[in-house]
Amino acid sequence: MDLIALKQTLAQLKADGKITACIVATAGTTDAGAIDDLKAIRKLADEYQAWLHVDAAWGGALLLSKDYRYFLDGIELTDSITLDFHKHFFQTISCGAFLLKAPENYRFIDYKADYLNSEYDEAHGVPNLVAKSLQTTRRFDALKLWFTLEALGEDLYASMIDHGVKLTKEVEQYINDTPALEMLVPSQFASVLFRVVPKDYPAEFIDALNQNVADELFARGEANIGVTKVGDKQSLKMTTLSPIATLENVKALLTQVLTEANRIKDDIKNGTYTPPID
Repeated sequence: MDLIALKQTLAQLKADGKITACIVATAGTTDAGAIDDLKAIRKLADEYQAWLHVDAAWGGALLLSKDYRYFLDGIELTDSITLDFHKHFFQTISCGAFLLKAPENYRFIDYKADYLNSEYDEAHGVPNLVAKSLQTTRRFDALKLWFTLEALGEDLYASMIDHGVKLTKEVEQYINDTPALEMLVPSQFASVLFRVVPKDYPAEFIDALNQNVADELFARGEANIGVTKVGDKQSLKMTTLSPIATLENVKALLTQVLTEANRIKDDIKNGTYTPPID
């Protein structure tokens, strides 16, 4: 989040006589894995008396991290948090949570019905989670997370999470050291946004080259590389979640990428290329 733009927006809203109800920060954006400055945003939220929610669906896994927990400094100051355990906590979908700092705020999603949570049941202390969820009937998704924590322990779990972040740094260094490969944004969490840029290759064909490299490898069943945009540039994307992936695995994949780029780049430039996915 651009803090300068946030300050300007909040000031303008106030000048217009409007109230800022909520600011939503992100801990781990989908593409870049970027994490907002939560402490700085908290100060602005306090200044304008706004609720601060953090979308930590992906980056929230760093709560268990031994080496990178500081990326989330300030998350303890937020009013609410979203977590998706089916991401970097390695759980099967679905498994997520909405956390509130102040338990009394659950009253905003409370719903009274005699067949669900009668006053009689509440008066007699009958446990009922219906007042803490928008779902009334739901699966026991928390069980698999509990089993994982019990089976692995916090230290092993943390090392699995940290492995992905460390691997990202290694991959970034390898890409920076490899001719014809280019990082599009510095890595922060566990995502690598990069592209193929052959020496002296015309800039107007770079986007098509990268898109079709990914398409070719996917069509042949060799690799499934993410494709996204960074600004107006076509980007290839790797998400280094696997706790057993190694730098050598990634090097092998990048070799495939470069080999495929070399195979099709002249046809793309000359207008004689036929895409595998029409």
